[in-house]
Amino acid sequence: MKSLLSTILLFCCFGAMAGAKILVPMDEHSQTNHLRAYGIAYAALQEGMQVDWLLNYRGGSFVVAQDKMIEGLCRQRGVSFEALSAKQFAKIATDIKGPTYKGAIIPLNKAPRIAVYTPISKQPWDDAVTMALTYAGIPFEKLYAGEVLAGQLGRFDWLHLHHEDFTGQFGKFWAGYRNTPWYQADEKAMNDLAKNNGFTKVSQLQLAVVRKIRDFVGDGGNLFAMCTATETFDIALSAAKTDICDTEFDGDPADLSANAKLDFTDCLAFRGFAVNASPYKLQHSDIDRPDFYLPEPEDKFKLLAPPAFPDAVPAMLCQNHTTSIKGFRGQTTAFRKETIKPGALVLGQYDFSPQKLASLGIVSAYTEARYLHGEYKQGAWTFYSGHDPEDYQHLVNDPATNLDNFPHSPGYRLILNNVLFPAAKKIFVPTVFSRDTIQTGSLDNSNAPAQATILPKPDDKVKMYPNPANNELVLSIIPGAGDNPKQLYIERVVISNIAGAEAINQTYHADKVHVSLKGLAPGLYLIAVNGEYIGRMVKE
Repeated sequence: MKSLLSTILLFCCFGAMAGAKILVPMDEHSQTNHLRAYGIAYAALQEGMQVDWLLNYRGGSFVVAQDKMIEGLCRQRGVSFEALSAKQFAKIATDIKGPTYKGAIIPLNKAPRIAVYTPISKQPWDDAVTMALTYAGIPFEKLYAGEVLAGQLGRFDWLHLHHEDFTGQFGKFWAGYRNTPWYQADEKAMNDLAKNNGFTKVSQLQLAVVRKIRDFVGDGGNLFAMCTATETFDIALSAAKTDICDTEFDGDPADLSANAKLDFTDCLAFRGFAVNASPYKLQHSDIDRPDFYLPEPEDKFKLLAPPAFPDAVPAMLCQNHTTSIKGFRGQTTAFRKETIKPGALVLGQYDFSPQKLASLGIVSAYTEARYLHGEYKQGAWTFYSGHDPEDYQHLVNDPATNLDNFPHSPGYRLILNNVLFPAAKKIFVPTVFSRDTIQTGSLDNSNAPAQATILPKPDDKVKMYPNPANNELVLSIIPGAGDNPKQLYIERVVISNIAGAEAINQTYHADKVHVSLKGLAPGLYLIAVNGEYIGRMVKE
């Protein structure tokens, strides 16, 4: 009897241990090192473990199965963790789906292969992403133009663009630094690189690189860029048929009518902008507006706090312990909203009342975004403006930021959210903004199991067109698509923005309806018919 009782107790203990979990909290007060917590999640993925990302729960916490190695790594890196029983985790899972959290549990199953596009000569402290990866303990490889043109991007899932100038204007530093040894060395290195790859100009080399990177995204890759790499990427694509480089950069004058010849069709994020070809101006284009300066204490932007259903992508990219992010400047500090394509998600922006603007001495509308995300064909991109989230105005030759002083940086957390983004499987993206039109298609990461779903598959019984839409959206039942009698008619149409706020809620009783979009602001919206998710729509 005693032996049987011992066996039963041992079995019970084993059963409890089998369901035991480790919670890595990410809320404001429980975590001792937010940035290194991402490295713990990545290390678990490297070991073949599943990591559950608890969206909108305690700042986007992580959960893994109880493991001595992970516990030891947390202690070694100074990362807080909590033990969870199977029962406690089940209660958390129930709470997350409730109205308080508006969350979701996203399984992460694959350690993304990370690359940083940067010249070998660049110092690591020149780039916030390189510092964040190193500090968090997330491995990455460096590559540059030669490797990209040789087709090596296919080895990676995620690519960051160091603060590159893809226009061929050498960062537009000619006016201030042309006589310095570092500028002259960079200029010579880039001209040699162009020549060695068969190009007569650096701008031609850069355009070829940008097209390769765009194809990487189109094939399912994930692109992340900060500061000048964001706007110069699209500028290079738009200027493919003209010359925006003046004599100081490539030996011949810029095309005086270049702005009239820009083609925004292939741009990922921006359209309708004008370039600044003057070698005496640091500004590349009017995507940024450098004449607007906020006092540093007032320079804060608002991070979107979207629900995780039906579209969990914005929630993944915005997980944080605060929605107020300190502003930080760069050669590209912000994105003027008038130049952003309607299909791009604005995840972070300045949010000032007219009264606040007046108190700061700003009389015009401050319509600038800081953090953008979008899809291109089968991949995704994220553009984050500014240079270093913890160095307000980073200057040439400034010392490195010591992240030991900023282990809870909300601005740096946005970078690391993007690093983990490819670890989840996107099984369906209803709308992809490409060539100023919308495509629909599936994204399949064969290395991740099917349960790691970011987006639900939309209801395929309803047809939605046109997309992008202007003043009217047409919805119609597809004949024979289903046996559900409720699908014979459209009874209710709900259009919500990415933040979950309803913009339109209309009742109908017809198999085809015309929904007026007049008065609806341009942007990306989620469509539900009869309570079922249909997909995304872009309002022009």
